Amino acid sequence: MLSLFLPLFLVFLFLGLPVVFGLIAAPGILLWMNGQERDIALLYRNVYQGMDSFPLMAIPFFMLAGELMNRGGITLRLVEFAQALMGHLRGGLAHVNVLSSILFAGLSGSAVADTSALGSMLIPAMEKQGYTRKFAAAITAASSVIGPIIPPSGIMIIYAYVMGESVAALFLAGIVPGLLMGGGLMIMVKVLADKYDFPVATRRQTWGEKGQASLKAFWPLLTPIIIMGGILGGVFTPTEAAAVAVGYALFIGFFVLRTLTLRELPDILSRAGITSAVVLLLVGAAMAFKTVASLARTPEQLASIILSLSDNPLMLLFLINILLFFVGMFLDAGPAIIILGPILGPIFVSLGVEPVHFAMIMAVNLTVGLATPPMGLVLFVASSVSGEKVETIARAIIPFLLVEVIVIFLITYIPAISLTIPRLAGFL
Repeated sequence: MLSLFLPLFLVFLFLGLPVVFGLIAAPGILLWMNGQERDIALLYRNVYQGMDSFPLMAIPFFMLAGELMNRGGITLRLVEFAQALMGHLRGGLAHVNVLSSILFAGLSGSAVADTSALGSMLIPAMEKQGYTRKFAAAITAASSVIGPIIPPSGIMIIYAYVMGESVAALFLAGIVPGLLMGGGLMIMVKVLADKYDFPVATRRQTWGEKGQASLKAFWPLLTPIIIMGGILGGVFTPTEAAAVAVGYALFIGFFVLRTLTLRELPDILSRAGITSAVVLLLVGAAMAFKTVASLARTPEQLASIILSLSDNPLMLLFLINILLFFVGMFLDAGPAIIILGPILGPIFVSLGVEPVHFAMIMAVNLTVGLATPPMGLVLFVASSVSGEKVETIARAIIPFLLVEVIVIFLITYIPAISLTIPRLAGFL
């Protein structure tokens, strides 16, 4: 099934069929050709069962919290805070773009929300200061992949749901890799800024001005502290934490900043609902495919193929990174984790790789795929926001992708990057 599914699935994608329908149609057609009509009913029944999960309810809540904060002007305060800290550097707005993504990651956990919210503000501002539009769109897309790595993260929730891992452990494991990704992008920005003489965004601000920007950003920056503090302290589950984040966003928007109105709520709920539906349908379709693939003994066949390549765990990790990077070019991170996680995870755990470490290898690699041509989702979002062609952004993003690939291999071969904080917190 696997050898026939992949070509058929890719044909559907290139024809423009949405991923969710490709994930359902490809195995459905193969089952029909094999005369397995009873399994077709199982395939479509499992679409709903794959979504019917309490832990997955965290995803729409985090989506709604991010939408409320973006509409409530919180994103603007984060950008102003980042500009107060880094706007005076050469290439200041590009640095601000990356730092804003790091800060926004603690609110939404979504690369698409990051690209849309920050791109709509920073891409025009960067263009006005003399940056090319393609560069502004490229750095926005590249930095947005930090969103699903730093907690809270929808991808980590999906991985924990599929693999039975601790959400808190995965959230903690993503902190250092996310910061490392941001630091690497800033280094590349500095190199390019020196080479191409990028402009300085603002003068160096006084400590008083930095203090004012910090006060404005205080309430938004408190969000990840409340979320992680509640989860780690055992006060609430990740799903309940997501609901708390929504309540907190409503409180800030209506009573603290007073930037939200009741008239805006229907549109906010609609946008969050549509985005959540897309993610959950992908999860349901991927879970349905996973069920059918397990009946065809696909996991066992793929595991035997992988183990026949080498018995060296380091070499296998290298090869898996290549595979995941390729998969990430075509498939969204959530479905890829659901399909490949149960196949690859046990293989590498049996080879001595810590489960949380492998989760980070897989999650970060597939997240970077969101910004990788030809099917990287955030490339299309950045194109929509900026008005620049996808292929033009894809060429401009290459230096940043190289940095992110280096970070992936650092995470792969230095487990302490991912495991130190969860271990210190007692989750390993």
